[in-house]
Amino acid sequence: MFTLLLVAILLGGAAFWIGKSRYVAPGPLTADTRLIIPGDYGLMDIADLLAAKGLINDKWVFVAAAVGTRSSGKLKAGEYAFVAGASSRDVLDTLVSGKVIEYNLTIPEGLTSDQIVQRLAEFEVLSGTVRQTPREGSLLPETYKVTRGTSREDILRRMARSQQAVLQEIWQKRDPSVPVKTPEELVILASIVEKETGQPDERPRVAAVFVNRLDKKMRLQSDPTIIYGLVRGKGRLERPITRADITTPTPFNTYAIPGLPPGPIGNPGRASLEATANPAKTKDLYFVADGTGGHVFAENLEQHNRNVARWRQIERQQPAAAGVSGNTGAPPAD
Repeated sequence: MFTLLLVAILLGGAAFWIGKSRYVAPGPLTADTRLIIPGDYGLMDIADLLAAKGLINDKWVFVAAAVGTRSSGKLKAGEYAFVAGASSRDVLDTLVSGKVIEYNLTIPEGLTSDQIVQRLAEFEVLSGTVRQTPREGSLLPETYKVTRGTSREDILRRMARSQQAVLQEIWQKRDPSVPVKTPEELVILASIVEKETGQPDERPRVAAVFVNRLDKKMRLQSDPTIIYGLVRGKGRLERPITRADITTPTPFNTYAIPGLPPGPIGNPGRASLEATANPAKTKDLYFVADGTGGHVFAENLEQHNRNVARWRQIERQQPAAAGVSGNTGAPPAD
C-alpha cells in the first residue's frame, strides 16, 4: 500500500511538473496574431479555440491552469493581440486582463452629423446601425478609442456627452461681450468659424470678423452657409458658388438673412468653440483667401476689395483654387 501511494505521489508530481513546464514554455504561435473571443464562450470553448488557432500546445494544460488559478470565470471576451511564442500563461494572463485591442476613431472637425454617421458606417470594427442621425452640432469631433464590437449608437452617445461637457466648460469662460445669448448660438457661430478656416491660428481672428459684423448688424455673408443651405449637410457642393446661389432663399444663407442661421452648419471642434467664445480683439469686418491656405483680413470694404482683386488674380493663375475662397463679403463667381 505504501509503495502504491508513493508511486501515485511521484506520478502526480511528475505530471504537475510536466504540466507547469508546458504552461510556462514558449507556445506554438510563429507570428504575432489577433484573435476574437466571442462573448458567449466558456472556458472549454475558449481552450478549444486557442488550440485550433495554434496559440496553445495543450488545451488541458490551459484549462487546468485556469481552474487552478481561479481564473476560469475571469476570462473576458474581445479582440486580443498575441505575440509569437506566447506561453499558455501569457495567453491566460492576457484574457484575464481584458486588455483588448483599441482602435483610434478620428472624427475631423466640421463634419456634418450626416457625414459623421457615414464615417461610423465605414468603420468596420463597430457594430449595429444608427437609427436616427443626431442633431447638427450636437457631437464633438475628436479622436476616440474604440474596441471591436462597440455599437455605433454608443459612440454617438459618447460624442454627444463629450460635446455637452466641453460646451458647458467653454460657455462658463466665454467673453460676455460676444453677441450670443445661449450655448446653442455659440455652437452655431463656431460651426461657421470651423468651416471658414483650416488654420488653427486664424480661428480667433475669423471669429472676431463675425462678432464684429453681428455687433454692427451686418449680415455674416459666409460662403459655407450658402453651401449648407443647398446640400443640407449631405455631401459637398462640388462646384464653385455662383451669383445665383446667393439669391437662393434658404434659412441658412447668411448673404440673404440677418444674424445667425437657425442651426449649426456642422459639428465644430473644441478649438473653434474656444475661439468663438473668446475671439481676437480686432476691427476686421472682411476676409478672403490669400492663396496659401490662409486669409487676409480687412477693416473696411476698400481694403477688402483690393484683397479680393488679388485673390481673383490667384484664381486665374491657379484654376484649382477657384470656388474655395473662404469669403466674407467678397463677390462670388458668376
